[in-house]
Amino acid sequence: MRARILWFLALVIFVDVSPLQAEESLTWSQCVSEARRAHPDLSSALALLQQAEADKRITEGSSFPQVSLGASSQQIGTTEQGIASSSVASYLLSAEQLLYDGHKTANQVASNKEAIKAATYNYSVVSANVRFALRSAFTRLLLAQDLVALTVEIAERRQKNVRLINLYYQGGKEHIGSLHQAQADLAQAEFEVSQAERGLALAQTRLASALGRDIHNPLRVQGTYRASELSAGRPDLDLLAKNSPLFQQLDTKTMAARYALDVAKSAFSPQLSLTSSVGRSSPGRWPFGALDWRAGFMLSVPISEGGSGRGKVSKASAVLSQQSAQQKSGYLQLYDTLEQNWKNFQDARRMVVVQKKQLDAAIDRSAIANAQYSNGLVTFNEWVIIENNLVGAKKNFLDAEANLLIAEAQWIQVKGGGLDDQQG
Repeated sequence: MRARILWFLALVIFVDVSPLQAEESLTWSQCVSEARRAHPDLSSALALLQQAEADKRITEGSSFPQVSLGASSQQIGTTEQGIASSSVASYLLSAEQLLYDGHKTANQVASNKEAIKAATYNYSVVSANVRFALRSAFTRLLLAQDLVALTVEIAERRQKNVRLINLYYQGGKEHIGSLHQAQADLAQAEFEVSQAERGLALAQTRLASALGRDIHNPLRVQGTYRASELSAGRPDLDLLAKNSPLFQQLDTKTMAARYALDVAKSAFSPQLSLTSSVGRSSPGRWPFGALDWRAGFMLSVPISEGGSGRGKVSKASAVLSQQSAQQKSGYLQLYDTLEQNWKNFQDARRMVVVQKKQLDAAIDRSAIANAQYSNGLVTFNEWVIIENNLVGAKKNFLDAEANLLIAEAQWIQVKGGGLDDQQG
């Protein structure tokens, strides 16, 4: 028994002291700043936005004059009447300006603009997902820290109970079964201390990953279990759904598909361009004296493409139908998710109040039961039940506080709140 007590004290000292020497301490605002700067998912979403912007610039480029300059130098010879050769050099500067293409380019640019909006909303969706993962990891580490402290407190209480029951057993006031039960409760408490330590290490790893770190050093967080969303009135779920970045992303994809259909239809329109060139080709020497030039219009009218044009229109029409259906389906799913997460958030808020009352009651009952057991007014079995209720109430209250923060984080996520919103 003495060896077990010494082992437990060493464990308590290790838990309470050694992590403080090596752990990095972070606040919630510091975590938000680091994740915004370093998380790879945000970098990926930003790269997609940059790609969409580049696609728009590429499309717009076809509406500006296309200018090219070419030059060549050749040696020409024949062997029919001996060996003879001559050099020919030439250069050509040409330009082409698109005048009309049935609004194909304009519709393509409009589609690209919608794609940029979709990529922007996608960034907001990714930011919301990253915030939820970060907030969950932050909360679970905060819970793990408090759970280690709580399990150590419970183990100390169980150790005192063992000493008390052992004295009663030695004095003939308790039987061996009561002592064995107290020792078993202590063993369970010691296991939960080591289990909480392992949970702490796991929570530290998950927070490091949520921050975007590839090096997982011990971390510690500073925070409270207070929710930032204070309003308890039912929100306008329809408005929240339609204003969320996820729905807006689906809406812009539908608009982009509508413009893409117009682009496909424009393939049947004639294309008119203004062309011009200036250059010279002269044997033997250069630069050249005189210049050759030409200017005019070029009209291209599609007559037959073997049905590929109609096929492209049919495909674009089907894509538009698909996007419209996905938009409606996304709205319905989003509305249901908002409803569910609002309920969960309110349930979690009220559960904290309930569990706090349960804890207060358990503390009062335990204080009374300890005094009654010392005076022989309650049996060991009755006293143990009250002690176990106190232990359970402390754990339940801690879980309820953590669940409130996670439920709030889920509610913020489904609304589209990201790292830039600084909520929580």
